[in-house]
Amino acid sequence: MTGLTAAVAALGMAATLAACGGPGSDDVTLKLVAADYGDSPANSSQKYWDKLSAAFEKKNPGIKVDVSVYSWNDVDAKVKKMVADGHAPDMAQIGAYSDYAASGKLYSANDLLSIPVQSDFLPQLADAGEVSRVQYGMPFASSTRLLFYNKTLFDKAGLTPPQTWDQLQADAKALKARGVKIPYALPLGREEAQAETMMWMLSGGSGYTDDVGTYSIDSPQNVKTFEWLKNDLVGQGLTGPTPPAKLDRAQAFAAFTRGDVGMLNGHPTLMQMAAKKGVRFGTVPMPGIHGRARSTMGVADWMMAFRQNGHKDQVGKFLDFVYSEKNVLDFSREYDLLPVTNSASDTMADDKRDQKLSQFLGELPNSQLYPVGKTSWAQVSAGIKREIGSAVGPNGNPGATLGRLQRSADAAENAE
Repeated sequence: MTGLTAAVAALGMAATLAACGGPGSDDVTLKLVAADYGDSPANSSQKYWDKLSAAFEKKNPGIKVDVSVYSWNDVDAKVKKMVADGHAPDMAQIGAYSDYAASGKLYSANDLLSIPVQSDFLPQLADAGEVSRVQYGMPFASSTRLLFYNKTLFDKAGLTPPQTWDQLQADAKALKARGVKIPYALPLGREEAQAETMMWMLSGGSGYTDDVGTYSIDSPQNVKTFEWLKNDLVGQGLTGPTPPAKLDRAQAFAAFTRGDVGMLNGHPTLMQMAAKKGVRFGTVPMPGIHGRARSTMGVADWMMAFRQNGHKDQVGKFLDFVYSEKNVLDFSREYDLLPVTNSASDTMADDKRDQKLSQFLGELPNSQLYPVGKTSWAQVSAGIKREIGSAVGPNGNPGATLGRLQRSADAAENAE
């Protein structure tokens, strides 16, 4: 009896250990750190994740999901510190993944996702999530950029939205003559200078990298683009009283919603902001030198999963749930963002409720993303934020500024 009692006790202990998350058990708590896409407590991303996690936990007893949401100003630094301290979360939904992938800290998408879910990602977003041809970054939210214009100001001046640089300049001059404070808002301040820079580089026929992925920051086309911005836009007094190097995108968006801006590049969130303030606006593709730009800028934020805690199977189950068509659509509609999957994109394209996003959605297939697969990109982007605004200032030299940025990018790339 003593042996039997001991055996029963041992079995009971084993059951208790399994219930507490012992080896082979699904009874775990996953930690997710995520960025906040809301603009107020009422629509904080915490509410989205809490609702989604509760639905997942109901279907998957034994797996809990603990989500901490931080502002975009803080979230990347929070995750970086957690990883440095040896306490990586199971998942992070932030702005960059490649440095963690390069140091071997991440599961690949192939490790985690079912085949139908992984194959549902939009191809250009899946490709952008690769390091050395292996996908580690899973796109979570995306957007494209269009040129916004104030319809009221344009109607009063008898203007049509521009399709070329010359037309953009002519419209800006006409708006300035009518007393518009900021005919064209050119935010090259540190908040998001890398975005405005890329949009103009693409409209000038180049970009941050060439066709084989080598940095081409000081390409002849890019130098010509910034010479035009300096001389034909900023130098003509068409970008308002704040120097572009001091103007952040948030300030530019706020000025647009006050009716002080004639034109600026914007993402879908600006539609909601402008509508709340009663601003009549239109959107058109970014003008190019002789016609609309060949491509616009696309942006993706990333989901990644860290190896440290070893919860591969449970993380995979959760991410399969996260990327279901319904959940991707719910998030995209809540925050006026574009879906990252084919299934949700097709549904959105056919749904009348989503017509306000249709033009942004149409630009996505031909959009170009930051070179996020380069582990040097974070350093290069930081340099662009610091320096690019000076290129269009009164004493600026676009060729010299872009040349310095190119040399820094080459050095960062060679240091890898």
